[in-house]
Parts: sequence; C-alpha cells; structure tokens
Amino acid sequence: MAEKKVIWITGASSGIGKALALKFAENDWIVAASARRENLLKELQNINHNIYPYPLDVTDIEECKLTAKNIINKLNGIDICVFGTGMHDPKSEKRFNLDKIKEIMEVNYFGTMNSINSIYDYFSEKKNGQISIVSSVAGYRGLPAAGAYCASKAALTSYAESLNFDMKMKNVRVSLISPGFIKTPMTDQNDFPMPMIKSPEFAANEIYKGLTAKKGFEIHFPKGFTYFLKFLQILPNGLYFKLVSKGMKKINY
Repeated sequence: MAEKKVIWITGASSGIGKALALKFAENDWIVAASARRENLLKELQNINHNIYPYPLDVTDIEECKLTAKNIINKLNGIDICVFGTGMHDPKSEKRFNLDKIKEIMEVNYFGTMNSINSIYDYFSEKKNGQISIVSSVAGYRGLPAAGAYCASKAALTSYAESLNFDMKMKNVRVSLISPGFIKTPMTDQNDFPMPMIKSPEFAANEIYKGLTAKKGFEIHFPKGFTYFLKFLQILPNGLYFKLVSKGMKKINY
C-alpha cells in the first residue's frame, strides 16, 4: 500500500480551512491542521482520524518553526502546505484604525511569511512539494471599507508570484488561491450584499482540484465573479473608481 501523502493547512479551525481539511482527509490524505483554537482542531480530529491537530499562532516565528519541524518528524514529511490564516474587521475598516491595520497585516501577511519561513529550507532541500498561499480577489484592486485587508491580500498575491520564480528552479510548485465571497465567520461580518457567495465546501472542492489535478498557478473561484474582477483590474483608474463608487451606496458607512 502506498504511503499516504501529507498536507499542512493553517487556518483550519473554521471556514475554508476547515472544509479543506475535511476534503483532503476524506480523500485519504494525512492532514496536519493548525489554528489557534485547539478545541476546534480536536473536534475536526473526532470527525476524521486522518486529521492531526497542531495548534499554532502564526504570528509567532519560533512557534511556526517548531510546529513545522514536529509535523515533518511525526508525519514523515510534508507534500503540500496551504497557508490560509486570515482576519478581517469590516467595522474598523470604515475608519482609519492604525492598530487594527497593523494587526491585519501581522496575521494575514506576516503570519503567512512566518509559515513559509518555517518550511522554505525543507522544500528547497527536498526539491519537491507544493506551497499554496491563500490570498483573495480583494487583492486585485483596492475596495471600499477594506483597505488593510485588500493591502494584505495584494501583498500575498505579489509575494506568491515572486516566490514562484525562486521555487520553480527547485522543482517546488507555488500556487495562489484567490477566492471570491465564501460564507464563513469572517464574511458573516459584512453588512452588504455579496454577489455569487459560495459555501466553504464549494471552495474546498475547487481548491482540492486545483492542488491535486491541475498545474496552473492561480486557483480562483467562482469563475463568473473572479473573471469580472480580473476585468476590473485592467480598467483605467477613473472608470474603475466611478464604477465601484456606485456600489458603495450599498455599504453602511
């Protein structure tokens, strides 16, 4: 019998991360599930014995290193990493809140950098495997009431593109995940209509296919929404601002 493959998922206690952990476990992968809330990780393990909890605060550099080392030693390596820890605070985004901006960047961007740092040498020496970074379509262009969130995701998208050049020479695949609106505890905070919103299970299915059956760089969904936002990327600034400003009437400032 072939040895089971191992995936490490951060942000696995809820939302997309939780659904993805279950999806891979159901397909007989060994899942190292990380998040700060250990009790929720243990609940996941009770659902599927292929899931192993590894509690982690991604803002702690040394804790990230130790967690990665423990996973590699105890689960005999890592084949794919999906770094998806993230936060958003729509209420604080409607006004300039420097503390919240720093917190969002610390978790979303630097938390992902800490995670990559913990396995960079491992994959470089192994010359095999996959690093997947969860960004968002919010990283395509600046959106109202989401300045810090958009900035953090834009930074992740740009970094993933740069990392791809480096890791490709080492035979390590880098992939970027750009979801549209997915119903999660984070999007439940939004007080405006979310077009084409999908379930975490839909997202998990799309990501699973993108990571295991396809070879492209970006995994984005739902396509009807993401292609529209890609179109907005190429619009001149004046037209973009005018178009998006009309939609701001639906946001309760």
